[in-house]
Amino acid sequence: MKVSAGHFVRIDCELRVSGGEIIESSSKTGPVEYKHGAGQILDALEARLVSMSVGDEKKGIIPAAEAFGAASAQPAMTIPRASFPSDAKLEVGGRFEAKSPQGAPLVLNVVSVDADTVTAKAVHPLADKDLEFRVKVLAIRPPPPPVPKSPTEELELTELTDAD
Repeated sequence: MKVSAGHFVRIDCELRVSGGEIIESSSKTGPVEYKHGAGQILDALEARLVSMSVGDEKKGIIPAAEAFGAASAQPAMTIPRASFPSDAKLEVGGRFEAKSPQGAPLVLNVVSVDADTVTAKAVHPLADKDLEFRVKVLAIRPPPPPVPKSPTEELELTELTDAD
């Protein structure tokens, strides 16, 4: 069986900043389990796992553009200065924490400040960084069969046997 969309996959994985710090290591946290194609792991890593089989190993580099993108490519947002406490020290290059629309914490980098507005960008800490990866596929499980929509469909999907 090969890794493809919908399969449940277990991998040993190590991700590091190219030539540097380890970001993720299953040797410390245990194997990573995910549903292939569901966006549960980095898209660029997921793409490199397609068609691998149990026992296969792969290593390589994910360019920054495919990993977390370029910091310069992130959209800027303009926030009214009145949204901040009056004593907040907002300077170009500074950072502050906000909440995303989903409520997750978000670090914003200040791009410009004037009397009325603050312009900031949400830049991932790994933007502009190439990543090295090493993976080994430990297990692959196919997706479960679909749930029948009606009793009639269930009968069509089930083989009936004579109880005599």
